Amino acid sequence: MELLEMLKVDLGITTAAYDDRLTMYLENAQTEITREGISLNMSAVGDMQLVVMYAAWTWRKRATGDGMPRMLRYALNNRLFSQKVQNG
Repeated sequence: MELLEMLKVDLGITTAAYDDRLTMYLENAQTEITREGISLNMSAVGDMQLVVMYAAWTWRKRATGDGMPRMLRYALNNRLFSQKVQNG
């Protein structure tokens, strides 16, 4: 499943009206995750899900102003720690 479709399912969006905007959220999510020192492998399902989670949070927070959910912070930290262990 493509990232955009995964994000739309997560957000409950069925129309194509937001596709361009959601694509920008996905691109920004990848940029922000990379900025945290994480090297993404976009063919790995876990990394794809991480990008979708991040993009969904940024989409939702524009309305709520909520900080990053603990679940997302844990996922980012776990991914970074896993990467550091693999790289020695």
